[in-house]
Amino acid sequence: MNFRGLFPFGVFLHDIAYKHFCNVRLDYNQIHLIDLGSITMADNKTKTSLFDFFPLSVFLVCLCLAPVPASAQGRKLSFGVNGQFKILQVADMHYANGGTTRCQNVLPSQMAHCSDLNTTAFMSRVIAAEKPDLIVFTGDNIFGSNVKDAVKSMNAAFAPAIAAKIPWVAVLGNHDQESTLSRQELMKHIVKLPNTLSKVNPPEAAHYIDGFGNNNLQIHGAVESSLHNKSVLNLYFLDSGDYSSITSLSKKYDWIKTSQQFWFDQTSKRLQKEYNKEPNPQQGTAPGLAYFHIPFPEFWSFDSKNASKGVRQEETGSATTNSGFFTTLVDRGDVKSVFVGHDHLNDFCGELKGLNLCYGGGFGYHAYGKAGWERRARVVVADLNKKGTGSWGDVKSIRTWKRLDDQHLSVIDEQVLWTSSPK
Repeated sequence: MNFRGLFPFGVFLHDIAYKHFCNVRLDYNQIHLIDLGSITMADNKTKTSLFDFFPLSVFLVCLCLAPVPASAQGRKLSFGVNGQFKILQVADMHYANGGTTRCQNVLPSQMAHCSDLNTTAFMSRVIAAEKPDLIVFTGDNIFGSNVKDAVKSMNAAFAPAIAAKIPWVAVLGNHDQESTLSRQELMKHIVKLPNTLSKVNPPEAAHYIDGFGNNNLQIHGAVESSLHNKSVLNLYFLDSGDYSSITSLSKKYDWIKTSQQFWFDQTSKRLQKEYNKEPNPQQGTAPGLAYFHIPFPEFWSFDSKNASKGVRQEETGSATTNSGFFTTLVDRGDVKSVFVGHDHLNDFCGELKGLNLCYGGGFGYHAYGKAGWERRARVVVADLNKKGTGSWGDVKSIRTWKRLDDQHLSVIDEQVLWTSSPK
C-alpha cells in the first residue's frame, strides 16, 4: 500500500485534532517537510513517516467527537507470559499548547521546527519501540504558566499513551497546577481519561492523606502461574507537592508529608501480609518501586563520579526540609528503587543504604534542557524467577536503561538495580 498518498489526509487530521482537541491552530509551516512522507524530529536528522502519526491523529479526532470511554480503573495488571513487566517513565513533559509552543534549549538548527509536537512524537516512538506494560508520568506533565486550557493541554500530553491503549498512571509536579485547574481538579480530570489507573487518592486514606494522586498498584504473577492471584511487585505513587505552605518556606519546594508516609507504611504492611498468606504463601516482602516528582534531599549524596550510571548536571531541587521519607522507605525495606523527575539535566541512579535513587531525565521539549543533550525516557523491567517445573515464580531482578530521542532511539546506561537473594 502506498502510504504517501495518505499524507495530506494525515496533516488534515492533525489540523482537526489540534484545533478542536488542543484549541491550538496548527500552522503547517511549523512542520518541516523533507519529502512527501516525512517530517523532521528535534535532532533535525531523524525522519519519521507522518503515517506513523496517523493512528494518533485519528484517535485525537475521535476523542473530540465521541464520548470518553470508561477508564481502566479496577484493571488487573500481571506479568506477561515472557516473565517480564515493563514500565516506561516519562518525566517533565512541560506540555503547553501544541504546535504553537516552542522548544527550550535545543540547537539553533532545531529551533525553527521544534514544538510540543516533538514531545508527542518522541513518546509515540518510544512506546512503539519498548511496548511497555505500564506508562508512569512523574509530574510537570504540563507547564501551567504557559497553558491556555489545562484540560486540553493535559489531554494532548497524555494522548500517545491513550492512543496506544496501554495502562498509565500520573502524579503531579510543581508546575501542573499553575494554569486553570487546582491540583485536586487536575487529578479529578485525569482519573476520567481512558486507560488510566490513576486515583485522586486511595479510598481508605482519602479522609486524612495530604496531596492528590497518591496510589498503589499491585502487579500480579504471570498468567497461569501459581502466583497469578498474588501481587509480586508493588508500585507506589505519591504527590510530592509543589511549594511549601509554611510562610517562612513559601518559595521552597514541598515534600512528602507524614500522612502520606503513614499511608505508605500501612499499605506496605498490608501487602506483606497478603504476600505471606495462603494460598501459595511467600517469604519476606514482594519488591516495590516508588514514583514521585520532587526528589528528597538524599539525592544530594550522588554526583557523576559515585552514581552507578548516568550524570549530574545540576543541583538537586529538593525541599529544604527533610521529611524522613527516605528513612521510612529504608526501614520498611520492600521498595528497592525510587524514580523522580524535576531536575531535567540529571539522569543518574545511585544506591544508598540498599535503596536506588534514580532520575528519569528530562523528556519534554518545552522543558528546560541542554542543547545537544538528547531528551530521554527511563525504562524499568522486572523479571521473574523460573521454577524447575518451567512455570514463573516471584521477582528475580529489576533492571533499567534509558532511551534517547536521537535517530536510533539509542539505549544507554543499562544496569541491574536489584536481584533477589538465592533461596
